[in-house]
Amino acid sequence: MAREPVIVGVADAALERGRLREAGTDLQVQALTVRRALDEAGLEMEEVDGLLTAGMWGQPGPGAMATVTVGEYLGIRPRFVDGTNIGGAAFEAHLAHAAMAVEAGYCDVAVITYGSTQKSSRSRKLGGRPPVLNMQFQEPWGLHNPLGGYALAAMRHMHEFGTTGEQLAEIAVAARGWAGLNPAATRREPLTVDDVLASPMISDPLHALDACLVTDGGGAVVVTTAERARDLDVTPVHVRGYAEGQTHLNILSMPDLTTTTAAQTGPRAMQMAGVRHDDIDVVEVYDSFTITVLVTLEALGFCGRGEGGAFVSGGRIAPGGDFPLNTNGGGLSCAHPGMYGIFLIIEAVRQLRGECGERQVPNARTALVNGTGGMLSSTATCVLGLD
Repeated sequence: MAREPVIVGVADAALERGRLREAGTDLQVQALTVRRALDEAGLEMEEVDGLLTAGMWGQPGPGAMATVTVGEYLGIRPRFVDGTNIGGAAFEAHLAHAAMAVEAGYCDVAVITYGSTQKSSRSRKLGGRPPVLNMQFQEPWGLHNPLGGYALAAMRHMHEFGTTGEQLAEIAVAARGWAGLNPAATRREPLTVDDVLASPMISDPLHALDACLVTDGGGAVVVTTAERARDLDVTPVHVRGYAEGQTHLNILSMPDLTTTTAAQTGPRAMQMAGVRHDDIDVVEVYDSFTITVLVTLEALGFCGRGEGGAFVSGGRIAPGGDFPLNTNGGGLSCAHPGMYGIFLIIEAVRQLRGECGERQVPNARTALVNGTGGMLSSTATCVLGLD
């Protein structure tokens, strides 16, 4: 179809020791990455008529009226806007919404953008949310947010299925292996299972190296029509399928601590795309914590319930393994500026375009991306592919 949605440009901000090399504010880093993504696509800022963005809760930045603030800063007046915020899954949801808007003719060039200076500004303060509304049943009791919720999920998974700390550690080790092949990654030094298990216990059973980094960062994704892409000197990446879902805000309200709505969004996105698990060449999933990866792979159906520990063991998801996962090092070793979902999309696009150098997955033509938000609260899954 002429209006089939395709990704024609991506960009992310360069970091040094987890801090931005350029720009100084959340808005500046977004402007920088949007400009670079548009340059890559061969498009002008004046052509952007769709804007999708979200910011971290409680952080300095665009705030509640994110699209209005970012749009003003970029100097654009889009006719389609989306400020959906479902946590780290927001940007996969944005990609779905951008795809629908482009296909329906609501806009012709949509930009998805995110920026955070949480490390430089030391602004990551998620604990101590006001104990009102949904939070009144959890915050007064002092559970660390979001760490404590993920620790509860990990403990439950261990209890039900016999998952071990060593198996969770393999996820962090694999991520570090991929980061070692990525010059842009924040942590590239070698890592072992013993290193992970020897790192400080921060919320039983999760160790410090089971947790994502805290960095600055910014990224942008440009979506347009297949028809418009024919006039551009780029390899378009097609948005083949997508789905989103949510269940809870507080971990105490999670229906099942060992699975997420990826069990629904994954199959729906793959059905829309007309693909099966064996058709997926590269997988990029949110890795806020090692347990996030484990329950997500199970929920997506790449392995059965309770089989995630065995699935990720033996170097299977590391470089050289038969299941390429989080190929830039992920949130565990590459970067994690508060919400990581946009970077999953950026890495998937670069893999499909064959631009990843040493970490390139050979002959990658189909990628699955899954974002997770909150305390395993929301997910959004997208399937991307070459023509």
